[in-house]
Amino acid sequence: MDHQHRQKKVQSRLAPNRLDALLISHLPNVRYLCGFTGSAGALLITEKHSLFFTDGRYTTQAHDEVQRAKLIIASQPPLLAAAKWIEANRKSFGRKTVWKLGIESEHLNVSARDRLAAALPSFCRLRKSSALVEQLRVIKDAQEMECIRTAVRLGEGLFDRALETIRSGVKETDIAAEMEYAAHRAGAQEMAFPTIIAAGKRSALPHGRASSARIPARGFVVCDFGVILSGYCSDMTRTVHVGRPTTEERRAYEAVRSAQQASIDAVRPGITVGEVDLAGRKLLKKEGLAAYFTHSTGHGVGLEIHETPRIATGQTEVLLPGMVVTIEPGIYLPGRWGVRIEDMVVVTRSGCEVLASTSKDLITL
Repeated sequence: MDHQHRQKKVQSRLAPNRLDALLISHLPNVRYLCGFTGSAGALLITEKHSLFFTDGRYTTQAHDEVQRAKLIIASQPPLLAAAKWIEANRKSFGRKTVWKLGIESEHLNVSARDRLAAALPSFCRLRKSSALVEQLRVIKDAQEMECIRTAVRLGEGLFDRALETIRSGVKETDIAAEMEYAAHRAGAQEMAFPTIIAAGKRSALPHGRASSARIPARGFVVCDFGVILSGYCSDMTRTVHVGRPTTEERRAYEAVRSAQQASIDAVRPGITVGEVDLAGRKLLKKEGLAAYFTHSTGHGVGLEIHETPRIATGQTEVLLPGMVVTIEPGIYLPGRWGVRIEDMVVVTRSGCEVLASTSKDLITL
């Protein structure tokens, strides 16, 4: 990964955002900019410096991982160590009477913000940053795409294990456990999120994490799962049916499948995410099912399972080549059943590419 180039991009955005420096505390952003994968660290980027702060637990790891930033091992928390460095290096900032330090306000809780403010010298003022690093992360480079493709390949292979395990009477948690065990055996660092296995009436829960409920004799089973590999996430959903589906269930499944395809077909550079969302909803509306589609169509994926952009009604962000998003329409009839189909796609220069190759035909078990 070209960490130096990424840091220079941040530096180039300081002045336009009326900042003298940016203090990055959100760990996925820290990793993106300097490579550190530990659980305690902060990166300070000024117009001339990049400094990484951590504590003694991570001395060896930081020396191994941190790229293109001066390493400072401190005896205090990283944010406070950064404040101490700022005070000690006042003269290197020129003659500015006020020094504006950007913070990641969406990721810094109130108590941490207050402790940081109290530790900073009087000439330093805190300013909320406008998700500067997330704006860079939204476009994946070639190395990131290779990591994502590898994670998707590993992740979609877990569906085969699900099909081997889903049977009437088996607990949802047992199916999830088999999939997660297979993921770790295949080399996954961890799951991208708690595996969702929701069967029968529970399939109507959009985020129905695997429970002790048993697979019924007949009904839909929603399987939503993903892995983390080399730091990057995958995300995929398939819905299968145990026993013979009714005509209504088949119609609903095909409507969701067609809605997903309509939204995928809409993905291209220059279109707004709201338009992508609307493409699938229009189709479900024609089928009289739009009222049962109760969440957004998708979201960005990368170092985090939920990233910018959000593919939802009314959102105006424009898609650009290199963005990776999910397309995951679903319908949920409370107390009866639900269906969701999800794939990750990458925006290309002329449209998009679906990253998984797993069939979306309705599978009956």
